Amino acid sequence: MTTLIVTACPSGVANSLLAAKLLTRAAKEQDHNIVLECHSSLDSNSLIDGKQLATVDKVIVVADTSIRNQLELQRFNGKQVYVAEMSELLANPKAFLGDALSKLAPFTASAPAASEMPTTQPSNSGDALNIVGITACPTGVAHTFMAAEALEEGASKQGHQIKIETRGSVGAKNTLSEQEIAAADLVIIAADIEVDMARFDGKRVYKTSTGNALKKTQETLAAATQQASVYQHQGNTSQPSDSKQEKTGVYKHLMTGVSHMLPLVVAGGLCIALSFVFGIEAFQQEGTLAAALMSIGGASAFALMVPVLSGYIAYSIADRPGLAPGLVGGMLASSIGAGFLGGILSGFLAGYLAKWMVDNIKLPSSMEALKPILIVPFLATLVSGLVMIYIIGKPVASVMDGLTTFLNNMGDANAILLGILLGAMMCFDMGGPVNKAAYTFGVGLLGSQTYEPMAAVMAAGMVPALGMGVATFIAKAKFSDSEREAGKASFALGWCFISEGAIPFAAKDPMRVIPACMAGGALTGALSMLIGAELLAPHGGLFVLLIPNAISPVLLYLGAIVAGTLVTGVGYAALKSQQQLAAA
Repeated sequence: MTTLIVTACPSGVANSLLAAKLLTRAAKEQDHNIVLECHSSLDSNSLIDGKQLATVDKVIVVADTSIRNQLELQRFNGKQVYVAEMSELLANPKAFLGDALSKLAPFTASAPAASEMPTTQPSNSGDALNIVGITACPTGVAHTFMAAEALEEGASKQGHQIKIETRGSVGAKNTLSEQEIAAADLVIIAADIEVDMARFDGKRVYKTSTGNALKKTQETLAAATQQASVYQHQGNTSQPSDSKQEKTGVYKHLMTGVSHMLPLVVAGGLCIALSFVFGIEAFQQEGTLAAALMSIGGASAFALMVPVLSGYIAYSIADRPGLAPGLVGGMLASSIGAGFLGGILSGFLAGYLAKWMVDNIKLPSSMEALKPILIVPFLATLVSGLVMIYIIGKPVASVMDGLTTFLNNMGDANAILLGILLGAMMCFDMGGPVNKAAYTFGVGLLGSQTYEPMAAVMAAGMVPALGMGVATFIAKAKFSDSEREAGKASFALGWCFISEGAIPFAAKDPMRVIPACMAGGALTGALSMLIGAELLAPHGGLFVLLIPNAISPVLLYLGAIVAGTLVTGVGYAALKSQQQLAAA
């Protein structure tokens, strides 16, 4: 007979795949016949069908308590089942499978799976809480899901019940219901962009960043239980209570605009790249498919880039009253030639102007309903539009023209220096504010047909995760089993342009990991700029190579990435001492 192995983690990303890989390897080494069901948004694996299930007599479920109700465990009624926390597997991957098989027990669907099965119980520090939350990062790819997993695991260890809604690039997952929010004792918002807070009105809320939730999970949970305050929704999502929060609010507003702009840039860039399949100038022939693709990508998607950036910056600041003036201001910035810099300025101008009007315009109660849908959008659009046309627009357009001319005409020395700077920034905080500043710079220049900085940014952004994978491979003796497994996952994430795969290593050993990553990233950025590499799509990693002409020149671009990866991997392998493994 066959053993079914089911793996799942709250966000459905990294831990699901890692657990499946570890158990598959263990089963092969121990000559067990298994069927795998991996619940992951990165894998199309679905529930096994009834015919397959009939061949199964043993079931091992590796999933935290918060996710088990989504796995339809009643399917296993009458079978021998063992349910374990994800942490139990990761603590001792080699011994887990044999131990799990020895603890199998009959399962009946009449009682909750957690109480039916023998499982590792988390330690409870203080009163157990019912926690809900949201994680969201600008690109919605890595930090969103890794922060959710960290919070789920950390809270479960403390005995809390927790459910985290992830607002990633594929939309909201693990969505919180009204009943779950009503029953919650605490709400944790770990987000680098603004999220809709209206549904948490009256709840105890604690706000932090995805970086803190991921790297300082226990401190974040402790601060949340002690410092959370009752949230009162006032029509806008940003309610800073001190100057420090105000500064991070500006960053959040910008990242909110970038996150909504990004899909347009990716889709538009890939459509433009597809048009080049028929020849670099084929789109100039009207009525052809190449011309249609260029119209979709360049004339439409890229034309919406700056208005959406501006509109959602304003929306983040002032909620819906800021959206119309922000979009109009962005459209004016685009038509004037002020580019993404003008879009950023118009977004902040329209947003803060609309917010001021909402807070300060007083109307009779009978007319109050007109304020957010008529009065504020009209006045804010009128004022911000006039300011863009007569005051801000032309000077910023001149700056953009100068910047574009400089980038297009700079010599090799200046190109290399820019590449070094962008590459080092991408690797400094791996998804943090410095990384996002470099990324936003590269994305913004795509609208002016300047593609070299974007190529340097993405190439350098792959280096940290790839480098950690290389280090764990060439210096195996210096890394623990869990670190070597993390290195494999990091290497896979690096191919996808997910720098955050290196975060577990940076969190443990920042003084060695970060300099090694920055050295490799700086080299890759410099080489990319030196060879004049161009990238039309701002995300996707090396999978963008599947789109003809999206990256050029391909072989030299790959060489730049390999060179930086080796510098980071070999450098960190040399810097890491044997004593660190013993300490770990």
